[in-house]
Amino acid sequence: MGSKVVLKYCPEYTSGVEEFLRSGLQELGGMETFVKPGQKVFLKVNLLMKKRPEEAVTTHPSVVEAVVRLVQEAGGIPIIGDSPGGPYTVGALQGIYARCGLKEVVERTGAELNFDVGQEVVAHSDGKLVKSLTVTKSVCDADVVISLSKLKTHAMMTFTGAVKNLFGIIPGLLKAEYHFKMPEVTQFADLLVDIATWVKPALSIMDGIVGMEGDGPSAGQPRAVGALLMSENPFALDVAATHLIGLKPERVPTIMAARERGFASRIEEVALTGDPRSLWRIQSFAVPKSMSINFIDRVPLPSEARKFILNQVRPKPLFHHDQCVGCADCVKNCPPQALKLNDKKRPEIDLEACIRCFCCQELCPHQAVEIRKPGLAQRIFK
Repeated sequence: MGSKVVLKYCPEYTSGVEEFLRSGLQELGGMETFVKPGQKVFLKVNLLMKKRPEEAVTTHPSVVEAVVRLVQEAGGIPIIGDSPGGPYTVGALQGIYARCGLKEVVERTGAELNFDVGQEVVAHSDGKLVKSLTVTKSVCDADVVISLSKLKTHAMMTFTGAVKNLFGIIPGLLKAEYHFKMPEVTQFADLLVDIATWVKPALSIMDGIVGMEGDGPSAGQPRAVGALLMSENPFALDVAATHLIGLKPERVPTIMAARERGFASRIEEVALTGDPRSLWRIQSFAVPKSMSINFIDRVPLPSEARKFILNQVRPKPLFHHDQCVGCADCVKNCPPQALKLNDKKRPEIDLEACIRCFCCQELCPHQAVEIRKPGLAQRIFK
């Protein structure tokens, strides 16, 4: 994988997005470098949940449409898809595609939305943590995979970009099983790197025109960044994106896991081209409340000492019952089954069983879950 990243300044979601992308891709040889006539091109978008484009949770339809048109120009057959959080069913996909603005994209362009919810087990002999993966059939059937990620913070992984986006090839509720088997941040980061090295996307494009800061990937705040980033290398793309928002690579578990395998992990290892960095003046980009203690997972400690320290400082989900509607999405998607509904149809948590994956916060449609640091952690990690 190459380490060249193209950065283009794009302040708004307008018809100009296509030209910004076209210009940036020319520095990588143009879309025709990645897509040949007649090839099926799977556009792996970030469709975490049923959210409107302006909420900055999902890849914006303007970016998706621009990529669709460029793929079609190159003679490719674009298929848009993802396996969002929750059940991987045709009905669930229909609702998410419609709310996220992608139904209109296919109506305007003639592209295809993926409704194949099949799955396949594939071998991955080069994997560090896993030697096989269960993945969506749509990815297996594609000739080319292009990742269209969203620039966002992430409560568990600090940052979600090009590498984390590829977790969406794991079908539906099976994601919870992977979370449960690999509850430590470092383990999960290794899994994400394994997935990325299996997919080997031909091209990665990041929608950073409006990103998300704070308690992402769904409960943070939209933040204007004005960036489109593109690269053949998803690892280098994440390094460039975190550099843009002032987030040190050492604080991003997927970047550190990539470093251990010799992939790009420092901005000095990335050939950053395109528009000059001086166009961006991003200051005080808010990070998740959970981020500051992730380093504990990298410190070698006896298990009992680790457990004691984590119990003192580890963030935990806090459920705002006044905002909760009792939909039970958090209960259904809790990997260790640490949640249950009380007699008032509100979630209660067993903190001893909680693995701090924060899927409850990530997938709550009403932002009724907050990640709260204990008092000691608030004083130590400000």
